[in-house]
Amino acid sequence: MKFSAILVAAGSGQRAGQGLAKQWRDLNGRPVLAWSARTLLEAGADPLVVVIRRGDEALATAALSGLNGWVVAHGGENRSDSVRSGLAALPIGGPGAVLIHDAARPFVEPGHVQSLLEALATADGAVPALAVADSLKTLGEGGLVAASREGLFQVQTPQAFDRKTLLAAYDALPPDAAMTDDAGVMERFGGRVVAVAGDIRLFKLTYPEDFAMAQALASSRRAVRTGLGYDAHRFGPGDRVWLCGIEITHDQGLVGHSDADVALHALTDAILGAIGEGDIGDHFPPTDPQWRGAASEVFLRHAAALVMAKGGTLINIDVTLICEQPKIKPHRLAMREKLAEILALPLDRISVKATTTEGMGFTGRGEGMAAQAIANVDMPLT
Repeated sequence: MKFSAILVAAGSGQRAGQGLAKQWRDLNGRPVLAWSARTLLEAGADPLVVVIRRGDEALATAALSGLNGWVVAHGGENRSDSVRSGLAALPIGGPGAVLIHDAARPFVEPGHVQSLLEALATADGAVPALAVADSLKTLGEGGLVAASREGLFQVQTPQAFDRKTLLAAYDALPPDAAMTDDAGVMERFGGRVVAVAGDIRLFKLTYPEDFAMAQALASSRRAVRTGLGYDAHRFGPGDRVWLCGIEITHDQGLVGHSDADVALHALTDAILGAIGEGDIGDHFPPTDPQWRGAASEVFLRHAAALVMAKGGTLINIDVTLICEQPKIKPHRLAMREKLAEILALPLDRISVKATTTEGMGFTGRGEGMAAQAIANVDMPLT
């Protein structure tokens, strides 16, 4: 089901401390708002309206850098006014379903979105609801008095609604009514709201201690991604070759637009593949004269910098050189040390090996050489 989404981020976040509003604070390398914005966009939000305070435009632009499909609306004095502003910013004739989410709940997942949209098939609205697990008490004259938790649920966001009905519900809401959630607006209007399974990960960042828990959760949301690279160059006139950034005397050279370092080209592709950034030709086109004769370590450093920019960490690399000549073993340690220097990795995370094809194929005939590389990268889940 197609849907649009409103991300409410116009609060001041005073209870969270540290001055900066919680939606702009850093959470494992990204602003809090960026976590849910990315998920909603990748789940198909079209468009995503981000409701912010006036004056926060630069913060929003920085937080959403690299994301497309979002627009800004300005919030009001209370949450209801901010949601009204977000609804007004939706294009006429857009999707019939709209999700409304608090930016202070960063761990929304595509599965949450899907279950809410499916529930709209039989209702005007759907909310995630989590049963209260703790014992509840009220404060009376004699102290704390036990209260029943039966039938009590925490209502979370995102919340999904039929857009037309929600617009009518907000139109009917008195201007001075300050509702704490959109399901309440829909229920006041007489609309039918159903519950789907809530998730403890949809907790709201409210107090300073919430950020410590969120940081621990965000740090654990990582996965190892693997990239595979392959490259080959033919031999031509020359008296040396470059392999793994090391110059090796040889009776031929390798032909290429740059220095033709077949190992670094394969390794660069492996790293780019692990982080979903295409291949070496996308970043350094062979048709561009500025890369003629360039040292291939420039390409490898660029790929490593992209890993860091995405919040990733290179774990280990493994390079296999395929050739009859030159002999690799005498230079293997120097190659590993050079790769360790370029990638800022310990030596024991770098492997360089060599093999032949037993006289078969172009490498076996001495017409050229090839290289394979594997890179493992620890990346945050987005």
